[in-house]
Amino acid sequence: MTNSYFIGTLSGTSLDGLDLALVSIDHQGTIQQHDALSWDIPQSLQERLRALCTPGNEELVHFGSADRRFAEVVAAGVHALLTRNQLGPEAIRAIGSHGQTVRHHPEQPPGFSIQLGCPHTIAALTGIDVVAQFRQKDIALGGEGAPLAPLFHREVFTHPSHDRIIANIGGIANISYLPHGGSAPLLGFDTGPGNTLMDDWIQRHHQQAYDIGGRWAATGKVHEGLLDTLMSDPYFKRTPPKSTGREYFTSGWLHHRLERFEQIPPEDVQATLLECTAKSLCDAIQGLLSAPERTATPTELFFCGGGAHNTELLARCATMLPECRIASTDELGIQVDWVEAVLFAWLAWCHCERKALDLTSVTGASRPAILGGYFPAQ
Repeated sequence: MTNSYFIGTLSGTSLDGLDLALVSIDHQGTIQQHDALSWDIPQSLQERLRALCTPGNEELVHFGSADRRFAEVVAAGVHALLTRNQLGPEAIRAIGSHGQTVRHHPEQPPGFSIQLGCPHTIAALTGIDVVAQFRQKDIALGGEGAPLAPLFHREVFTHPSHDRIIANIGGIANISYLPHGGSAPLLGFDTGPGNTLMDDWIQRHHQQAYDIGGRWAATGKVHEGLLDTLMSDPYFKRTPPKSTGREYFTSGWLHHRLERFEQIPPEDVQATLLECTAKSLCDAIQGLLSAPERTATPTELFFCGGGAHNTELLARCATMLPECRIASTDELGIQVDWVEAVLFAWLAWCHCERKALDLTSVTGASRPAILGGYFPAQ
């Protein structure tokens, strides 16, 4: 069998755009990335999606409209990627579409996770088969439904002789602990907020989508009282498996805690939010490093996701984890912005090849399973 082209698409919890990756995967699962692009989500749709992340009126009507609208954005991005690479839809075996998460509540029985982006619409508009709804089977099997990335991280980033940690900093931060050579069970979980609180705060005060390089945070001072209050949230003390989303770490979550203090300068709040992201991430990593069952200590920590561009955040992590060499996944062959888009192309390939994926040690699912649903273009 010759290589097959797959397109992976993802809009993360930061809601800062749609990422698309064009990859080829051969019958042995060898992945080659050919191209990637970021596609804008219209501002009006971004606002609708953010609103759907919190309870409100007429949710079902807004959900139905946004579900179709977001699918149209995905289809437009796919067409742009195909045009740029002079490919027709017949060249693509399948699109792996994550969609846009607006609710993620695996903890309440029965657990659920909702992603917008109607796969039927994507298939109809592109003429390409779609694999989507990757989280639902895992939740049906008692798992958290997230994170999915550790499986892919193990596939492409595992080192034969020493352990690695991959930290993905999107709206939410998650880590994957990769034992060398697949020598022990895979571990991975959401550590807490990544960019989401920092993005919301700078948007409110400076009308910027994000804090470039953490420069604004660097002008402030960490407010220790606020930091202690943020870090006292029960989520940080939960043991894995665990997952969360921007519908938990909302601007309301922050404002409720800010009310306990006299007015704090906005730049100090930003510095404290960055410290919260760094500390929750590094505390989780330290917990893995100090676990008695670990036979090797990772010396390499690779960052990916939008937060990998936040030099102030990475500097704080380097200070908190002096025993780790910190780098980005660029060094491992996949540029930081495209790791998750390539992930969903790979998940689509796994579905098409009927490969059962074992998330039992990551999400707590009861058994391995073929993830996703198949939505043919015909």
